Amino acid sequence: MPMSESPLQIGPHTVRPPVVLAPMAGITNAPFRTLCREFSQGKGLYVSEMITTRALVERNDKTMQLIRFDASERPRSIQLYGVDPATVGKAVRMIAEEDLADHIDLNFGCPVPKVTRKGGGSALPYKRNLLRAILREAVNGAGDLPVTMKMRKGIDDDHLTFLDAGRIAVEEGVTAIALHGRTAAQHYGGTADWDAIARLKEHVPEVPVLGNGDIWSAEDALRMVRETGCDGVVVGRGCLGRPWLFADLVAAFEGRVHDLAGPTLREVADVMVRHATLLGEWIGDESRGVIDFRKHVAWYLKGFAVGSEMRKRLAVTSSLEELRAGLDELDLDQPWPAGADGPRGRTSGNNRVVLPDGWLKDPYDCAGVGEDAELDTSGG
Repeated sequence: MPMSESPLQIGPHTVRPPVVLAPMAGITNAPFRTLCREFSQGKGLYVSEMITTRALVERNDKTMQLIRFDASERPRSIQLYGVDPATVGKAVRMIAEEDLADHIDLNFGCPVPKVTRKGGGSALPYKRNLLRAILREAVNGAGDLPVTMKMRKGIDDDHLTFLDAGRIAVEEGVTAIALHGRTAAQHYGGTADWDAIARLKEHVPEVPVLGNGDIWSAEDALRMVRETGCDGVVVGRGCLGRPWLFADLVAAFEGRVHDLAGPTLREVADVMVRHATLLGEWIGDESRGVIDFRKHVAWYLKGFAVGSEMRKRLAVTSSLEELRAGLDELDLDQPWPAGADGPRGRTSGNNRVVLPDGWLKDPYDCAGVGEDAELDTSGG
């Protein structure tokens, strides 16, 4: 039977099944979103990589490229990062007035130092009044566009913010909340705290709550919904080098019998070449597209019997012909390897969170945070 008869509602947008591609810097650009949507047959919600509000308002060339959507993408979802309420408001109004997207997600979950040292990402919800001001500006500026937010549990175990932040979000008109069950200090290490997702769902029953963290398979997604009561799932690192995971997720939520054996290396190789091709078309330069694709090679080949020298060779290719030729030298009849569905991507944890001076002294005072705290570049 289907997991749930109730679809996920993000403002006017019905997301069925309730599966969302997590924004990932340098990863979830239009080509990767296209691949994931092809495997899901267009079902689910696919969010852009992080767009900096300052760069958007200033119409930075790279940022304007990152917000380009394929004509078939509906709804068009943009994730924004910002620290200054006024700049966030300008960016949101620009999106609404120029019809640049159909849904806006706000990033309060990024744990990387270049973001948290400015008071952004997962550091920001600690400043309750600043969070409220940003959400208010965003919701007011969005007009009819739904605004959602993605966050972590808090800065560390001594500075948890997710319950307060969830309540503030509801009060300010946010449409849905996604929670990654880790603190900023954990980065991507350890185990995601699904109990925190359940607590947030109980705390803010007024809006949909989406769970994120340690979803490596379709069964993990179903289990998260069963165990936490969340309204949907957000999948990030689990789909790195595995865009077909979205086919598995759709089938699982719809209760359909589906072959979860995984693709052969031949099928994986075909996806790799298509991915690199799409990147080249999107960038407008085949070589640059293949170079951008290099970061994906290890994820796609995880678990397969591919020698270290060949892995290195494939990771420095600069043309589609070179990439295809290298792949054709492999034993392409290899079945999907056991254990390849497990964790992938960054796993480091127990990091010191880099924060602005005096950030933890007062959870309400946000003096000193302004336009100069905004990052001026988007994506990875």
